[in-house]
Amino acid sequence: MENPTDQLTKLYPELKFKSGKHFCWSPETNEIIYKKNKTFSEKDTWSLLHETGHALLNHRDYHSDFELLKLEVEAWAKAKEIAKSFNVNIDENHIEDCLDTYREWLYKRSICPNCTAKCLQQSDFVHYRCFNCHTTWRVSSNRFCRAYRSTKKVLQDSSLNLESAT
Repeated sequence: MENPTDQLTKLYPELKFKSGKHFCWSPETNEIIYKKNKTFSEKDTWSLLHETGHALLNHRDYHSDFELLKLEVEAWAKAKEIAKSFNVNIDENHIEDCLDTYREWLYKRSICPNCTAKCLQQSDFVHYRCFNCHTTWRVSSNRFCRAYRSTKKVLQDSSLNLESAT
């Protein structure tokens, strides 16, 4: 694919493409951001197709770790479908490597900072609670941040259940 943005614009005139620092889909601006290089490498093309997949699937938001991973899998499936129109094959190992970055990020978020048990997310995207030691913690919703965890200590009194942030 020589100039994938031109070809994708012809195929999907409703989509907007904008050069930037990295590949991403911005639902806020309805733009597919891509790294502008003199020539697109094979991996650049795959990334552009993946972000186009997010746009075509109208991915806007997610509310859980599992939902984020599901959206990523869906976008790669759509990218493979789009790639067929251009006689491009996306390497399955590349897709799995990309998905592994999400899996690793989600795994790190789920580790209890107190007892290191692997836990499930609570009702919103940033809260976890350990089923083992009952520690609760918050994590950043930003995928590009290191998986920092801030905890709350639960102080138990015979008549009170007080929380203090640490």
